[in-house]
Amino acid sequence: MRISSTQYFTMNVATMSDQQAQLSQLYAQISSGVSLATPSDNPLGAAQAVQLSSTATSLAQYTSNQNTALASLQLEDTTLGSVTDVLQSIHTLVLHAGDGSLNNGDRGSIATQLQSLRSQLMTLANATDPQGNYMFAGYQSSAQPYTTSSAGVVTYSGDTGTPAVQITDSHVVQTGDTGISIFGSVAPIGTSAVPAATAGNTGTGVISTVSLNNPTDPTNADKYAINFTSSTTYTVSQTDPATGAVTTSGPQAFTAGTAITLGGQSVTISGAPNAGDSFSVTPATQGSMDVFANLSQLISTLQSPISGGASTASYQSALTTSMTQLENTMNNVTTAQATVGGRSQEVKALQTVTQTNTLQTASNLSDLTQTDLIKTVGKYTLAQNALQAAQQAFVKIQNMSLFQYLN
Repeated sequence: MRISSTQYFTMNVATMSDQQAQLSQLYAQISSGVSLATPSDNPLGAAQAVQLSSTATSLAQYTSNQNTALASLQLEDTTLGSVTDVLQSIHTLVLHAGDGSLNNGDRGSIATQLQSLRSQLMTLANATDPQGNYMFAGYQSSAQPYTTSSAGVVTYSGDTGTPAVQITDSHVVQTGDTGISIFGSVAPIGTSAVPAATAGNTGTGVISTVSLNNPTDPTNADKYAINFTSSTTYTVSQTDPATGAVTTSGPQAFTAGTAITLGGQSVTISGAPNAGDSFSVTPATQGSMDVFANLSQLISTLQSPISGGASTASYQSALTTSMTQLENTMNNVTTAQATVGGRSQEVKALQTVTQTNTLQTASNLSDLTQTDLIKTVGKYTLAQNALQAAQQAFVKIQNMSLFQYLN
């Protein structure tokens, strides 16, 4: 095969051009620190880099969401802790109000203190986050959830929506609770049925707190009424909340202080009820669960003068009712706070996972797009030497001529 001088020139020029282009590309990678500047540099790597960039963006958003969610949950946890402190102070005052040595003025003073504590509770119920959003308003976070009318009635104007945030591709965490769930509900576990004396009782009968003897008895969900047909006999009416059906027992003999069985529960009535007096035991979820309404009733009870006899008995039964309702609310707030703590721990655990994934994604993306200086400098040196060798060879080939050998 015969190769002309033109072919030699063309082949060498093409070779050196390719080597110069490669050398230029390697130099650009070294100077910029980027090995994947355009898709043509590495089409497969470019596709992987796009996917990794998308993943990194999603992880960054999840990280932001996690931080926001955790901040909201920690703020709610702190607020619920303050709510518990206020309720505990109220509980202490209610215990003190049961002291038989107190007079009407003492009870009025306790009522005044309770009014102040109710105002503190209102302030906490209307608490806001650093952005000014109301914590317990549901989706209506821009409007104050609790207001007091001119008659002193507290009204909730928020909704039942629970704000939530997506913190990973498969996890959504609730970041807040409604005022209804905190201040207007009771937890399904740990609550007690609420005993009460009917207004207008003329005897000195006082109902006790409810004792739970069999938690699994389904009739614990029924409402009970104890009606005295005489000072020594009573009947028990049992109302099924599902059907509204009422079942009434026959007359039973009454002995003060003796337990009266109501399904899986029991109460005692002390003192001397009169004929026509009645008492009730209502499941916690069927009675008043609004802490503000219950506090208003308690304050009204303390402000009402007591003149002995029936009024004293009515007062003592009303304190028992208020104490049970208050303890049910405290249990509800404690349960809610525990739930908030659980959600906070979930977010923290996922923060760790997300951080690990973020670092791994960044490392993978760096491997694809960033220059490996040691490897690239080696390639650059090799290409440079190859170019120099090609240039020297080309010079020698240029000087090759038949006439040189003939001369």
